[in-house]
Amino acid sequence: MKQIIKHFTDDDLYKFSMCCAVIENYPRAQVKYEFVDRDDTVYPAGFADLLNEQIGYLEHLEITEEEIAFMKRRCAYIPQWFYPYLKGFRYKREWLKAWQDEEGHLHVEFEGNWSDTILLEVKVLAIISELYYIVTGQTDKLDYEAYYKKSYCKAERLLEAGCVFTDFGTRRRVALEAESTCVRAFKDCYQSRSWKGKFVGTSNVYLAMKYDLVPVGTMAHEFICAIGGMYGPQMANHIAMNAWRNTFRGALGTYLYDSFGWDIFSMNFSEDFANLFKGLRIDSGDNREQLEKIAEKYRSLGIDPRTKQVIFSNALDTDGAIKIQSYAEDYCQPSFGIGTHFTNDFEGLKPMNIVIKLVAVKITELWPFYNDTCKLSEDKGKHTGKPEVVKRFMEAVHFVEK
Repeated sequence: MKQIIKHFTDDDLYKFSMCCAVIENYPRAQVKYEFVDRDDTVYPAGFADLLNEQIGYLEHLEITEEEIAFMKRRCAYIPQWFYPYLKGFRYKREWLKAWQDEEGHLHVEFEGNWSDTILLEVKVLAIISELYYIVTGQTDKLDYEAYYKKSYCKAERLLEAGCVFTDFGTRRRVALEAESTCVRAFKDCYQSRSWKGKFVGTSNVYLAMKYDLVPVGTMAHEFICAIGGMYGPQMANHIAMNAWRNTFRGALGTYLYDSFGWDIFSMNFSEDFANLFKGLRIDSGDNREQLEKIAEKYRSLGIDPRTKQVIFSNALDTDGAIKIQSYAEDYCQPSFGIGTHFTNDFEGLKPMNIVIKLVAVKITELWPFYNDTCKLSEDKGKHTGKPEVVKRFMEAVHFVEK
């Protein structure tokens, strides 16, 4: 089987920025992650063995001087001490266990130092997705020339509508070639003439380097969820924002607020944090409803929401982004992070609905036990974690499900 991930930076930027913040703030934290297939897919026999083979290939990945030089040039907010760490970083297959049950369902678990295992998630999801299409024989019929044209048309529509957008599609792509094709099409389209909108770049650091674009990303839910497991969900956002401030000293980017719902986040989102962060990212719930809450919160703090960025990233497609743009530009500076629709949109091919979530944490390896954690969602039925943990966290933050 060919090696699927061949470049150390074939990964989302937020994994590197979070890794940096973890080392700075929680260097001894231990974590557990679990894979979830929301479609309950039955995988072909032997799939887990092939996945384990691919994990073995990761052990040979090393960051190159070219990749370090690019990140230093494009990601000036990342502290310089982080690059020697990345230079010495090596993946280890013992961090991960993958197997299939009797029905063929796939199970994947990570466990280890948070600063190590944090760099597994996106790569493993990308491997599972591409490997599935290879094993089921669906990659042979992919027409990348047609996909370039299709992606170019998406960019034209988004740019004409004034959308500011980014590729967020690494985790559930058909293949690296699919993501590379759409990013190349977006860049070509954007540079073809002046547009009302803007193609900002990609979350994938390797592709940003390949096409000389800006790598985009701040954080994922796992950062707040791990802190919620260590200290409780009530103050997790406050502690997470403080930790982020401690690491990035003003270059804080946008904050992903919905790990435990809007209400508890809003109680933690004081004026100093509202001024420090460039904006917020909406990743669950009704987009318009969430936007109105955000705008009202900023106004209550004496801040004009039109000076703040709001990134929409909740299962978007081209039509959805254009619709949001039509009303969001009156509230804020809208932008869009679009994933699966960009990198897994081939005719007759069903995108995978897979995630890997952090489910348990302990602040030091000396502790004999882990604390469970979970992710609550503004989308009904999309909470992630053990049912009893979800229930306990919902009660702790007075989460009301609509």
